[in-house]
Amino acid sequence: MKAGRWTWIGCLLLHGCSGSPGLPVEVTVPAGATLETVSDSLEARGVLEHVAAFRLYARIRGDDRRIQAGRYLLTPGMPWSELLAALTEGRVVTLRMTVPEGSRLPQIASRIAAVSEVPDSAVLRELSDVDVTTRYGVPGPGLEGYLFPDTYRFAAGVSIATVVEAMVLRYRRVWTPERRARLDSLGMTEGELITLASIVQAEARLAEEMPRIASVYHNRLRRGWLLQADPTVLYALGGHRERLLFAAIDSVADHPYNTYHKPGLPPGPIGAPGEQAIQAALHPASEPYMYFVARPDGSHVFSRTLAEHDRAVAAVRREEAGLLAGAREPGGTR
Repeated sequence: MKAGRWTWIGCLLLHGCSGSPGLPVEVTVPAGATLETVSDSLEARGVLEHVAAFRLYARIRGDDRRIQAGRYLLTPGMPWSELLAALTEGRVVTLRMTVPEGSRLPQIASRIAAVSEVPDSAVLRELSDVDVTTRYGVPGPGLEGYLFPDTYRFAAGVSIATVVEAMVLRYRRVWTPERRARLDSLGMTEGELITLASIVQAEARLAEEMPRIASVYHNRLRRGWLLQADPTVLYALGGHRERLLFAAIDSVADHPYNTYHKPGLPPGPIGAPGEQAIQAALHPASEPYMYFVARPDGSHVFSRTLAEHDRAVAAVRREEAGLLAGAREPGGTR
C-alpha cells in the first residue's frame, strides 16, 4: 500500500490529523458552500492538510452537509474533529456591540452598522421605517426607546432585523409581572412610562437621583403642569447644546416634543432608557419637589417652590462662575 494511503488511514483512526500549530486565521464560509469548496479554502489558508482524507472523514461523520456559513477564526493544525465541530456548530467570529443608556436611534444605527456591515444611513432608514412598531410589536410611535441599551454579541454581517429582534427581546424582559402590575397601578400605558423613563435617563447623571427626578415629573403630571424638560426640547432641536436658551426653546414652540409649550408627556421616548431609569419611573420617590437644576458636578438641587428654585439657580450660576474663574487662574485648565 502506498505511503499516502497509509497517511489517510492513520488520520482517520486518530479522529483527524493535525499538523504544525500556527496562529489563528480568519476563514469565510459562503452560504451554500460545498465540502469541497470549504476544504479547498481551508487548505489555501494553511488550516488544513490532506484534503482528500479530511473530506472522507467529514462524510463518514455525516458532517459534509452540516457546515454552516459564516466567518470563522481557525487554528492551523487543529484536529479535524475540532475543526468540523466549529464549522457544523456555527462557532463564527462574533463582534461586541455596546449601546449606552440614553442612546438615540442615530447613535444606535451606527453601532448596528458596525456589526451588520451596512452603511449607517441604510440602518437608520430601516429603523425609522413606518411599519417598525407593528413588525416588532412595540408601543411606538417608532423604535426610539425600545432598543434596549446593553452589550450584545453578533456574528459579523448579521442582519439588521436579527439585531433589532435581540434588542427588543431584551427590552421585553424588563417587563416582569411585578412591573406590569405597578404600571397598571400608576394608570399609565407602557409607552407613556417608557417616555417618562427616557426623560429621567436624559436628565440624570447620578443613578441614585433617578427616583427623585422621576418624582418631580410625576408631581408635575399629577398637577397638570408643563413638564419643561430640557432633554425633550433638545430632541426637538435635533441634538445637544451647551446651554439651552429661551430663544432656542421658542424656535421649536410648535414641535410636539417641546414640553415647555406642549402639555403632558411628548408623543414618545427621546432615547433608550436603561433598567434603572425604568424602575425609577415606576417607583418615583415620594417627595414634594416640583423643580430641579443641575450643578456643575452633575448632581441636582431640588426645590418645592419657584422662589426656592430661583435661589437654587442663582447659587448654581455662582458656582459655575467660580469654577470658570478658577480655571482661568495660573495653573488652571483653560
